Amino acid sequence: MSRPTANGTSRLYFFKKFLPGVLLGMCLPFLGGYVFIILGGMPVTTKDAPLPFERYLAKQALKVAMHKEIGRRAAMPPDDTNLLAGAKVYRGQCAVCHGLPDQPPGAIAKGMFPPPPALFSPREGVTNDPEGKIYWIVKHGIRLTGMPSFQASLSDTELWQVSLLLLKAQQLSAPVRQSLHTALTDAEGTLGK
Repeated sequence: MSRPTANGTSRLYFFKKFLPGVLLGMCLPFLGGYVFIILGGMPVTTKDAPLPFERYLAKQALKVAMHKEIGRRAAMPPDDTNLLAGAKVYRGQCAVCHGLPDQPPGAIAKGMFPPPPALFSPREGVTNDPEGKIYWIVKHGIRLTGMPSFQASLSDTELWQVSLLLLKAQQLSAPVRQSLHTALTDAEGTLGK
């Protein structure tokens, strides 16, 4: 049995009141979040604005996830042979969302949230990123962004070739640039109008 304190209450009585209060205080945020979601407060469409801190938290989680591979280097040189192979992969797998040099974004890219970066634009490209980071993103994708993982559909060589293409996007030779310059087409012969 616990000893009474100076004001006549026992420690046991204090913990009977204090601990349930702490537990309730810990559960309230989760309950509030659940109510927020079931009442339709969570933005779910591509046109909804992100929640406060959503971008920050997603970037921090991504940074931690790719930390192990970010320093990796390609086992091949960024020569025209590899960059042309990367351009072929890019046109077949990436261009529908990320576009081609000097082309407007297509209908798919316009409807995505967050909008996919135009990877041949000096402002949105990844030419300043480490090649290991580009490779990681292409290989693993990024949840809830529309960026898929290509780990199961491309070989490791193809993953590196397209990563090197994006790394060198602002320094491509004329033949590589030309292989990317032809506009994409859809079933009607046009895309992005």
